[in-house]
Amino acid sequence: MRRCRLHVVGASGSGTTTLARSLADHWAVPHADADDYFWLPSDPPYVRKRPEADRTALMRSMFVPRDAWVLSGSLVGWGDDVVSQCDAVVFLTLDPEERLRRLEAREVRRRAGRDFDTAAWAEFTEWARGYDRPGFEGRSRAAHEDWLAGLGQPVLRLDSAASPDDLRDAVLSWAPRP
Repeated sequence: MRRCRLHVVGASGSGTTTLARSLADHWAVPHADADDYFWLPSDPPYVRKRPEADRTALMRSMFVPRDAWVLSGSLVGWGDDVVSQCDAVVFLTLDPEERLRRLEAREVRRRAGRDFDTAAWAEFTEWARGYDRPGFEGRSRAAHEDWLAGLGQPVLRLDSAASPDDLRDAVLSWAPRP
């Protein structure tokens, strides 16, 4: 695959940010993560949402006009204007137990030496578990599948149990058809 405007999406903990950064580094293009636009900066993070119009305006001013970039994270329900600018989409899936194990390991690294809000962590993990539950009303596999079915861009589906290098190479060797 050539340098392009690529969106990498999947459940939290599936490796979207890791793959997107790897591809952006390989292509020497900007990487953006949806969470950086969705949430206002705060400590602790992920507490206050940025207004939707501000999110997309910021994205349009920061990276959308460029010839190539890699965007990780979910824009379902708010970022269709940005997604319409993508050339292709990569959808990562992962066994739910492995995904939750990865989330726990990531959180342990993030909170090293810091106070930890166990109630917030419990709320987040419950939300993350919901992704694979039929009927879950938050970000979910079903919502992603519905959203992917309506896209006009080519979609590459990958199981992110593969190594980060193998995932990167799978994307790089992909020849999407519009």
